Amino acid sequence: MSDYRPIPCIQHERLEYAVLKHIRLELRWLDANDQERCDSVEPTDVSTRDGAEWLSWRNAMGETGCIRLDRILTFSDQSS
Repeated sequence: MSDYRPIPCIQHERLEYAVLKHIRLELRWLDANDQERCDSVEPTDVSTRDGAEWLSWRNAMGETGCIRLDRILTFSDQSS
């Protein structure tokens, strides 16, 4: 059984909208080692696998990653 905790629907919808509209986000999350990370990213997909939901992203340096949604601490829209 997964320890994944679903995030609130409104946050999930905001992430999906950012993917659809190519909106950059300032994202803070905990990595696999529980270290806090922060980056400005373009979200590329929200998907479900292994009993959890995930956000795929690309940053300005061309690096890519995938974060389990319940590991995201905060995110904010950079479109304004």
